[in-house]
Amino acid sequence: MRISYAWLRDYLKLDIPADELAEKIERTAVEVDGVIRPSEGLKKVVVGDVLECVPHPDSDHLHICQVDVGEDDPIQIVCGAPNVAAGEKVIVALPNSWIGNHTKIKRSKMRGVVSNGMLCALDELGFDEKLVPKEVADGIFILPAEAKPGEPVFSYIGMDDEIIDMSVTPNRGDMLSMNGTAHELAAIYDQAPTMPTVDLHEDASELADDELNVTVQADEQAVPMYKMRLIKNVTIKPSPLWLQIRIWNAGMRPINNVVDATNYILMQYGQPLHAFDFNSLTKGQVNVRFAKAGEQLTTLDGEERELAATDLVICSDDRPICLAGTMGGLDSEVTDKTTAIALESAIFDAVKIRKTAHNHNLHSEASMRYERGIDHSATETALDAAAALIAKLSDGTVTTGVVVGRDEDVQPVVVKISLSRINHVLGTDLSLDTVAAIFRRLDFPTTIDGDTYTVTVPARRWDIHIPADLIEEVARLYGYDNLPSTLPTGQPTIGRLNETQQIIRDSRKLMESAGLTQAISYSLTTEAKAKAFALHASEVTKLDFPMSSERSALRLNLISGLLDDLAYNNARKEHDVALYEEGRVFFSQPEQVRPKEVEHIAGAITGSMVQTAWDTAATPVDFYQIKGIVAGYLKSLALAAPVSYVATTAHPEMHPGRTADIYVGEDLVGFVGEIHPATAKAYKVRETYVFELDLDALIAQPKEHQQYQTISKFPSITRDVAMLIDDQVTNAAIVKLIKDKGGAHLRKVQLFDVYNGKNVPAGKKSLAYTLTYQDQNGTLVDEEINKAFEKVLTALTETLGAEIR
Repeated sequence: MRISYAWLRDYLKLDIPADELAEKIERTAVEVDGVIRPSEGLKKVVVGDVLECVPHPDSDHLHICQVDVGEDDPIQIVCGAPNVAAGEKVIVALPNSWIGNHTKIKRSKMRGVVSNGMLCALDELGFDEKLVPKEVADGIFILPAEAKPGEPVFSYIGMDDEIIDMSVTPNRGDMLSMNGTAHELAAIYDQAPTMPTVDLHEDASELADDELNVTVQADEQAVPMYKMRLIKNVTIKPSPLWLQIRIWNAGMRPINNVVDATNYILMQYGQPLHAFDFNSLTKGQVNVRFAKAGEQLTTLDGEERELAATDLVICSDDRPICLAGTMGGLDSEVTDKTTAIALESAIFDAVKIRKTAHNHNLHSEASMRYERGIDHSATETALDAAAALIAKLSDGTVTTGVVVGRDEDVQPVVVKISLSRINHVLGTDLSLDTVAAIFRRLDFPTTIDGDTYTVTVPARRWDIHIPADLIEEVARLYGYDNLPSTLPTGQPTIGRLNETQQIIRDSRKLMESAGLTQAISYSLTTEAKAKAFALHASEVTKLDFPMSSERSALRLNLISGLLDDLAYNNARKEHDVALYEEGRVFFSQPEQVRPKEVEHIAGAITGSMVQTAWDTAATPVDFYQIKGIVAGYLKSLALAAPVSYVATTAHPEMHPGRTADIYVGEDLVGFVGEIHPATAKAYKVRETYVFELDLDALIAQPKEHQQYQTISKFPSITRDVAMLIDDQVTNAAIVKLIKDKGGAHLRKVQLFDVYNGKNVPAGKKSLAYTLTYQDQNGTLVDEEINKAFEKVLTALTETLGAEIR
């Protein structure tokens, strides 16, 4: 909401700097984004009087103008605007002046003719092109006839004003109007605001009811109030300059006198209005109803829209002519041929308008105010004010009476609260009179009985309903910075991370120590990517109003986001990338109201993790390297149950021969492996290895207590064993058997040779292991080790059918 300081002075006696006023608003009411000074940075821009305008001899569109700028002699300026003419007052940028976008104007020649400056359009002074009136959009701006040549131009076009740009919170919709803001500032500075009055003159010879018939078919919750007036004999023309200045300084574009009048009243009262061309209505019939699914309406922006059953529409003889509270229809638009106006002022349900604005992506000044609330007591007043202004600006007449489709009995809210309660909540010691004065400044009629206030809250402050709201008002106006500050009492606690937070933080450190870089991906993705790489079966949670088709569903995995990151890097010639991400995925079942959020950790590696050097060759990452990272990470968690890796083909996005599910005991906690070549092609990445782990499941697993153990002082003994064994027997099964039968002193089992070629029978492979034995408390002897070793050999032969070599 842009508030004109000059307009504010119509309400209040303010002589403080705009920056100070903005700071006061921010500390007391709502956030302020800044103070805008339209003329800031502009220099030597003055009023000019075009004395002579002749065509340029070497151009079919340029003109040579002699312009009076208040100096002894006129200056010559070459201008290409189609609307420049002798006798017009114009905006002149003198030589060495500064205009919009920090542009300096110098003397120059145009087609051989000297030009001592420039005749300016509004956008060349820094105006947003969307705010420039259409009639001067392609030319220079023409100033009023009373403008004096040589004077600075800023006061004539409102650029000497200061604009306070407020970011109004949803609970303070009353400040989306000049009246509401004036009431707030009057309370802050303890002034009585001068509020606008309505001077409406009706034509007693014509009754609005005779020509305009309004019915409301929608329920009372959707449309609590709907009223119209009829203005006849109007002449559509540009608005006077004072009104255009008020409109564009508020951030809106001047259109014509009728539309500008409705926008002016919108800014003044906060009440959206809409003007219909009365002659476009069928026999003066207006009805308000919900749309029929599939109905069509072409709105003022030229877009044909398919309506939903939840949309409120204004109809004429059941033909949609306006999307209620959002945007009018093109068929009933006010044009230069309009001679009569049907003016609407209404209250629509905030939820209905919000849904319509979202569904059609139509967020207008009107819909913004309906979504945040409207002063129900000012609806008819705003209607009368707009009708009076339209009649004045268009030389029209207002027919007698308001046509009421539905009315509402608007009553103020009465709230009781005690002084002791206010002081208890705020920690203050305010007196009865101090609080009563605050309610008086707010213009809330109040009676006092003992220490209890009975406060009557006017309808313009619809955000106040309960005692807590009044306490907030007292705190705001008393000043948050005046509230006493106290230290908390009680035994302080030592801040620390809980177990889950500590494991998550340690997980990040471990991944980074393994050579992976942290990535943060979007939680929102496409439905296809959300389903991919899912660790558990789940429904996909879809957004009702996604920002884009690429962000329409909540993710079920982290890998798809990491693959997008790899693709981004690969496209920029970065082929050696190792990333990890710790974040949440969202599992959902049909009966769940909201998805379950689960912490996961995942990694993705492509290329090589070892940089090429004079003595080192780059080695592409493989399954065993990424499995080693996962194994090291799981070992750091000190899980009580054993970790096992089981080959799987259950993940269609993964390579069927290079993927393993990861179990802790009997619980599936993740998977690791290479992505399928088809998946790599779809994501536009090279050969990539990934893992994903359910971090919540790992945190919930029982943990072993890690204890310090000294390094043994005694020597170790090793034994090697080589065997022929069936191809189907896995290394994991062999190692498990050796550890089970190896005895108490077996410390390590290391595979050091694998052979499957010449002199090895078909269906067999040759494996060789080193077994390391060591005692913590003494020196081992060969006899003891030999007995343990023989048990291992026997078990390998009898259990796995191994042939010892």
